[in-house]
Amino acid sequence: MPLSKDEQRSACLAALADPTRRAILALLARKRLHVEELAAHFPISRPAISKHLRILKGAGLLREDHEGRRAFYGVDERPLAELERWIATQRRVWQTSLATLKRLVERDD
Repeated sequence: MPLSKDEQRSACLAALADPTRRAILALLARKRLHVEELAAHFPISRPAISKHLRILKGAGLLREDHEGRRAFYGVDERPLAELERWIATQRRVWQTSLATLKRLVERDD
């Protein structure tokens, strides 16, 4: 069952909270890699890398392509773009609210 937009945002934010997962995404943003290539960049085990990949994939942040028996991973930017739109909306809401609060406070002075 696909995630709702709210669940998708929450999954993305949770996945991005981990520095190793952010580093994996940074590597995959440059080129697609398979697990062994990714594991070579980190001082953690291949199973640990696989766990991070499962979390990133569950959040919709990865594409997985198979060539023979190997799975290659790349970044799926769509959830990041949706998260960016949501953050921009929240920023506008807060800026408007703070501007209103400022006007109210200054009027009371």
